[in-house]
Amino acid sequence: MRVAVDAMGGDNAPVVEVEGAVAAVREFGIPVTLVGDTDRLRQELAKHDCKGLDIVVHHASEVVGMHDSPSDAVRKKKDSSIRVAFELVKAGKAAAVVSAGNSGATMAAGMFVLKRLPGIDRPAIAQVFPTLRDRTLVLDVGGNVDCKPLNLVQFAIMGEVYARSVMGIANPRIGLLSNGEEESKGNDLTRETTAILKNISFDYAGYVEGRDIFYGLVDVVVCDGFVGNVVLKLSEGLAEAVGKMLKDEFKQSFIARLGYLLARKAFNNFKKKVDYAEYGGAPLLGINGVGMISHGGSNAKAIKNAIRFAHEFVEKGVNERMAEKLQANYPITVQQQREPLQDQAAG
Repeated sequence: MRVAVDAMGGDNAPVVEVEGAVAAVREFGIPVTLVGDTDRLRQELAKHDCKGLDIVVHHASEVVGMHDSPSDAVRKKKDSSIRVAFELVKAGKAAAVVSAGNSGATMAAGMFVLKRLPGIDRPAIAQVFPTLRDRTLVLDVGGNVDCKPLNLVQFAIMGEVYARSVMGIANPRIGLLSNGEEESKGNDLTRETTAILKNISFDYAGYVEGRDIFYGLVDVVVCDGFVGNVVLKLSEGLAEAVGKMLKDEFKQSFIARLGYLLARKAFNNFKKKVDYAEYGGAPLLGINGVGMISHGGSNAKAIKNAIRFAHEFVEKGVNERMAEKLQANYPITVQQQREPLQDQAAG
């Protein structure tokens, strides 16, 4: 159940990766392998009390930058920390990978090294969003900018299994993101997809609109990676902007500052709810293994929680359940359409 952490990929690497890994091992007892430059990682580890903690370092001489081409990074940088981390999973020396590096390269490395689950044409990046009711899973949020109906159907099946297995939702409701709830809305992609989803053995709610995500009307929202990435980045920007607006308003007068003091606990709870670090990262669904993609600007708390969620993914056998659901409900997905690696990541 060891988790391999790409310790060189994030904006603040390897400082936050090492700090987050130490915290995960100490708090959750999850063994961790830090992948990257051995000298730098040992220097960072020396800053922490690691006595008795199951942390090992595995050397990787190359780093994939945020602007590197995902396919080139995987093929040309064979000793990159991202690829080496997935190679450890393939070799049975780790059970999952966590990376805050180039998300496209992480997805490409997962596909190239571990391949896809049986019945999956393209993996998807899934993200948990806080809602008025609880949480909603949205996928794809950036893995595939151009999709076919078959891809969205597979995303829906994977999302349903993840919501049931990891989020603990007994009977997840699935919605397809569109520009209106009426069946006459949407485009060719959504209309063809919804016709198929109506025949899948789960609770399909039909079209949902963007605002429905945060109302929590469904548990899983399916879309292509272009739309999903726009939703993700818009949501992140809105949360940050609202926080800054509130801070500015509280500084305007004594009464406003007093109001903040009285409601501080509520504001802190709200901040925690919308903080991406609480969720750690976005699972890469559909690869024949476990990969967790964290935000490039992740702090140590986010890395710690990403390690925890990656471990939980393995522990609950999510991939095995996905493979079973895919075969049982949509046999055509077993006939994989092998396509060459392309630079399709939206960011």
